[in-house]
Amino acid sequence: MGRIFAGVFLLLLLPLSAAAQEYPKAEVFGGYSYFKANTDGVGLNGWNASVAGNLTSWFGIEGDFSGSYGAPGVFGFSVPFVDVNSHRFMVGPKVSYRSRAATPFAHFLIGAARAGTSSFGYSISDSTLATAVGGGIDINLSKSIVFRAVQADYLMTRFNAAPQVFLSGLNGRQNNFRVSTGLVIRLGN
Repeated sequence: MGRIFAGVFLLLLLPLSAAAQEYPKAEVFGGYSYFKANTDGVGLNGWNASVAGNLTSWFGIEGDFSGSYGAPGVFGFSVPFVDVNSHRFMVGPKVSYRSRAATPFAHFLIGAARAGTSSFGYSISDSTLATAVGGGIDINLSKSIVFRAVQADYLMTRFNAAPQVFLSGLNGRQNNFRVSTGLVIRLGN
């Protein structure tokens, strides 16, 4: 009877030891992003930012925001007087594997995208559903500062209109690619 009581007691203490494991409660990322629109379309430079609230050492909820800007190209040359921009606002689950040196992660995000073009003071924009699946690896520089060596994402959007011809083509579905790098600040260790 004593062994059963001791075994049950140890099983009840096991979740407490897992809860005591240190992990950041929140992570804030900001950095450079390269966005390849519709895989064979325009390459845009911009920024990427995210905020993740970690519920456990391996699972969190992430909000991801990014903007990309540039000019469409024809035969390797920029088209003058035409500006293209794209913004994404997404949220979803994030899973991480934490080690002393690095933290690889994966996420699935869903939200909205907005794209537009402007030329000679006239502009057109459109908004649509956006989803992203991807991941990356964070290299620990200190307990609070981390270098996001790479984050790569496949982004699917569904712009249907010709105004975004430089961003989306005419097929109504775009298979985009985004790669980002920058710094992460960990809060609440």
